[in-house]
Amino acid sequence: MNPQIPLQNKFIVASPLKDDHFEGLYKVAADPLIWIQHPNQDRYKREVFEIFFKHALKSKGAYLIQDALSKEIIGSSRFYDFNYHLNSTFIGYTFFKRTHWGSKFNYSCKILMLDHAFKTLNKVIFHIGKFNIRSQRSIERLGAKWVKEIEIPYAGEPLRLNYEYEIEKKLWPDIRYKLVEYFNSKFYPENLL
Repeated sequence: MNPQIPLQNKFIVASPLKDDHFEGLYKVAADPLIWIQHPNQDRYKREVFEIFFKHALKSKGAYLIQDALSKEIIGSSRFYDFNYHLNSTFIGYTFFKRTHWGSKFNYSCKILMLDHAFKTLNKVIFHIGKFNIRSQRSIERLGAKWVKEIEIPYAGEPLRLNYEYEIEKKLWPDIRYKLVEYFNSKFYPENLL
């Protein structure tokens, strides 16, 4: 899997993250309420976000997410920690502008990234902060299965307590079908995804 190719659907454009994206993405990340349930609630601070951004670039799998119609920067997500032996990768470090929470953008982004990953990989894993209830509900709605509670070091940050979830390739077609049905029933009366 190439984690650095541009991805796009009708709703979002996911471009490989570059140095010159910092200011635009930080304008989104500077909202303290985005991080209120995250394990690191200080990511809205410039010096903390600089560390986050540096590790995003280092991952070589991070994306700048834009609204496909307006081209507005609305967030970021990334592939990271590819495991050759397990034929797996992680998707995470995802955040969106609060104006885009609970909307079509997060689901369409995840579907796009999962479709890309499952072209070649057998498993996608997610770490969600133990107290990040909003993201846990979202990933469960996405069809991910809870695996375990685990302490992990976020890139450039100390150990944090997380829940680990996964989706296996063999289950993805059924999960995707149900997810698209949910997406269309919630956001669109027609099959637009």
